[in-house]
Amino acid sequence: MDDLTRTRMWIDTVPPLDPDTREVILDLDRTSTDPAERLVHQLLDRGHEGEAGVFYLLPDDLAASYGRTGDRLTVTVSTHRDVLTRDLDAYGDELRPAVDGLLRAPHDGEHIVLLRRETVTDFVPAEQDGQPQPVLLIEHAGGPVDPAELVRLFEDGEAGIAVVNAVPAGPAPGAQLSDQASTP
Repeated sequence: MDDLTRTRMWIDTVPPLDPDTREVILDLDRTSTDPAERLVHQLLDRGHEGEAGVFYLLPDDLAASYGRTGDRLTVTVSTHRDVLTRDLDAYGDELRPAVDGLLRAPHDGEHIVLLRRETVTDFVPAEQDGQPQPVLLIEHAGGPVDPAELVRLFEDGEAGIAVVNAVPAGPAPGAQLSDQASTP
């Protein structure tokens, strides 16, 4: 597995949004077979459209948190347990076991971790009024791609961007587990 497939997280600019601001970008593939990534796609339907093609999500629908260990920046994307429970019928039988096996988020025992990505960087996410900068999820079809391809797909209308608010970090990742066994 190469670095592109493994991390799918970058620190880069998204020129159509703001060519001068470095963003934390996560690549989401609509064709992924990963159950947690498929749950994120389902929850993206809860987004509220902002500027052209950009969707904003409520913190209970999807939230992000940052962590750092040495030179590695980690982003965790989570949802509130009640959101998963309320929408369980929409997930289908194949995703239900995945829901039961998800970890609790480090920032809040009521949030469940769906994605955890990390990369080596010295980038420190900006803060405004005590809130870390949001994370951009760029959703597309067709497997992992590099950041330039993600931007091209967005500009061509083949990808969407969701803005996920980041919450202040809590205890160390994995400090609280759900009642069920966890899945990586």
